[in-house]
Amino acid sequence: MKQKSWKGILVFAMLGMLIILCLTQGTGNDTEEISYQEFWQLAEQGEIASVSIGNGENWQVEMKNGISAITPNPRAADGKERLLSMNIRVRETESTAPGLLYAFLMLGGMMAFMRIRSRGAMGLQKYAAVQANENIPQITFSDVAVPAETLKNMQDLVGFLQAPEKYARFGARFPKGVMLYGPPGTGKTLLAKALAGEAKAPFFAMSGADFVQVYVGVGASRVRELFKKARKAGGGVIFIDEIDAIGKKRDNGNDEREQTLNALLTEMSGFSGADGIIVLAATNRLDTLDAALLREGRFDRRIEVNLPDYAERLRILQVHARKKPLADDISLEKLARQTTLFSGAQLETLLNEAAIRAARRNGERIEAEDMEQAFCAVTVGDERVQTISAEEKKIIAYHEAGHALITRCMIPRAEIHRVTIIPSSRGAAGYSMSVQPDQLLYTRQELMAMICAAMGGRCAEELLLGRENITTGAENDLKKAKEIARRMACEWAMGKGEDTETDMREIEAEAMEKTRKCLMENAGILERMAQELLRQETLHETEIVSLTEGFVFEKFS
Repeated sequence: MKQKSWKGILVFAMLGMLIILCLTQGTGNDTEEISYQEFWQLAEQGEIASVSIGNGENWQVEMKNGISAITPNPRAADGKERLLSMNIRVRETESTAPGLLYAFLMLGGMMAFMRIRSRGAMGLQKYAAVQANENIPQITFSDVAVPAETLKNMQDLVGFLQAPEKYARFGARFPKGVMLYGPPGTGKTLLAKALAGEAKAPFFAMSGADFVQVYVGVGASRVRELFKKARKAGGGVIFIDEIDAIGKKRDNGNDEREQTLNALLTEMSGFSGADGIIVLAATNRLDTLDAALLREGRFDRRIEVNLPDYAERLRILQVHARKKPLADDISLEKLARQTTLFSGAQLETLLNEAAIRAARRNGERIEAEDMEQAFCAVTVGDERVQTISAEEKKIIAYHEAGHALITRCMIPRAEIHRVTIIPSSRGAAGYSMSVQPDQLLYTRQELMAMICAAMGGRCAEELLLGRENITTGAENDLKKAKEIARRMACEWAMGKGEDTETDMREIEAEAMEKTRKCLMENAGILERMAQELLRQETLHETEIVSLTEGFVFEKFS
């Protein structure tokens, strides 16, 4: 109602200004009308002080006695010249008619703008009702592979939705808000859908970004509309993805985001377990959320959705491989072992890339080579055709052979999947791809071995070219080595002194020395592997194992 009153006042004000402009157009308070002949008679008598001429209907005349007058505009070509010859001051003006036209245009434009704004705001306010999906999802927990403890927590929520009286008997409070947090691509959205599908409850999903708009109050309106729909449906699962878009810590401002957050907090305080509504939200940055959002009675239950382990990766691969014709020699078990630290989304992308490559070559099934190419594309990028000089190719071969050899010598549990000197689309001149088994804890010796493996390429270049001719190809390797050394000294107290900077340098120096020593003791193997890379360009696991027979294992003290 207030909005309509405001618009009415504005329109009436504009109309009033237009009426005043029309009434005063072309006239003054003391303006007389004189004929054309009278005007020239007065001019010859020296009574005219100035004349304003233009392309309007009249000339504006100022008498020397202070009286203003108008006279018809003759539109004669010599009018101005004649006036000047009589020593009358002449001013050229534009027609006053355009002013009236501009006023009409301004009024029309203002009314059109208000109409568009009104329609836009109404449309945006209704957006939540249009976009929020309230169907019951068809997927269930059997379609999702997540850690067992995560699944157990989600199954408790199903119980709340389906049989709240079971928990009420023990005085258990119905959880209003559940925060799903973890790295990107771990299946938080899929898990929320599966909860609704398992409980056969309506699913209302929106992204946090959908609530944030330039119009103040629209986001809050969307929040209210979303909860209104859930109540009308008799309960269900409300899912807000990327809630950090509206739920970040507040800074005492009063912008649209904070108004939207306040509306969400109010709505969550306003419903009870009897409404049968559970609000799920997802974020990758739990630490950035406002404290009011995470307090008791709001999103007070938190479920971590982490990267899958081997068993979970295998289940995810099996789920996504159901409708894909895989060749008999493709082992999902082996693929699950090779994809340490892959998220569920990356695993789905891997199988999809393999399917695309199989379709591209018009194959009947997805072959092992398709999967191999897809794996490389997802991890390091596609192979890139690039002309490389013989000298550069030799340096790259020794560099990658150095990585592979140190990994084989110092991290025997790692599987070296592929070593190549073919450039990739992500800027790598070549790469050595190794996969380590899942583990939670790492010893100091294992971390030192990782630093050595990262330094293997640089040390191999030194051995081949000398210190003066090392290249820029080790940039990313050295960054990785330095980061591990920093964490060892600063976070895990694995240095030998109290000064972390000194500890970092000593860790790096120790690893560099061990790497050089290992390469020199296995120089023959390094040479054979580099030459084989120059011949074949790519080596696989079985070839690498064969080439590194009899290597000298280097231990740390």
